[in-house]
Amino acid sequence: MDEDKILSGKEVAKKIREDLKIEVDSLKEKGIIPKLAVIMVGDNPASRVYVKNKSKACSQVGVEFEEFLLEENVEEKVLFDLIDRLNQDQSIHGILVQSPIPRHLNQNEAFQRISPEKDVDGFNAINVGNLWIGNDCFASCTPFGVMKILEYYGIEIEGKNAVVLGRSNIVGKPMSSQLLSKNATVTICHSKTKDLKEITKNADILVAAIGKPKFVTADFIKEGAVVIDVGINRTEGSNKICGDVDFNDCISKASKITPVPGRSWTYDNRNAFI
Repeated sequence: MDEDKILSGKEVAKKIREDLKIEVDSLKEKGIIPKLAVIMVGDNPASRVYVKNKSKACSQVGVEFEEFLLEENVEEKVLFDLIDRLNQDQSIHGILVQSPIPRHLNQNEAFQRISPEKDVDGFNAINVGNLWIGNDCFASCTPFGVMKILEYYGIEIEGKNAVVLGRSNIVGKPMSSQLLSKNATVTICHSKTKDLKEITKNADILVAAIGKPKFVTADFIKEGAVVIDVGINRTEGSNKICGDVDFNDCISKASKITPVPGRSWTYDNRNAFI
């Protein structure tokens, strides 16, 4: 493996957490104790892992963490009442609802119910709107993480052709907005896009967030492209994790590439390529 080509999300996360711990310690000296509340509905195994990782990250930087577990068959009113209570709780500074939640619950309405000032996932429509017009706000975590990786490794964005595979509200759309804010020329591709390879082969920066294991092969990318793989998939018939990019096929052609596993984010991108 050509280590010079690897974009390590873990390395970036380590630096960010070191910086955050300094900030958190400074807040505590002023009597402010940051606290994150996470709501999980049901017992989704992947969600359990994600929540555990969030708890661990909070512990590392000194942020208090409280988890609220609701039964799979919980009534919508119970979920919404809990969000309302956390909105009013002055000791809580951030709230997130771990997705996915059971189908009988309105996930979008749950996201919109979270106060924009506590919406750390950046899914509330007010934060989404502020992101697109360039105002300071909470941004969707996975695209924000991608931008931090590009920044950490000094990858130039301004003036570059960036292609985003996927138009989900969680990754594809906010990813496009954040790249655009750094003056990239952005193209969003999806399941209805025609001549997909002809578009992706023009990308200086390619972000894959489509939920299809090893979908992006070397013939999708141009020589020297920066390839960011946001996908988390389990290979058929095994518990092995792979991304949306065929890493082994693409690494020789890419100038920089993220491995999967081996990043810092976790993103369940089922049905993302719509």
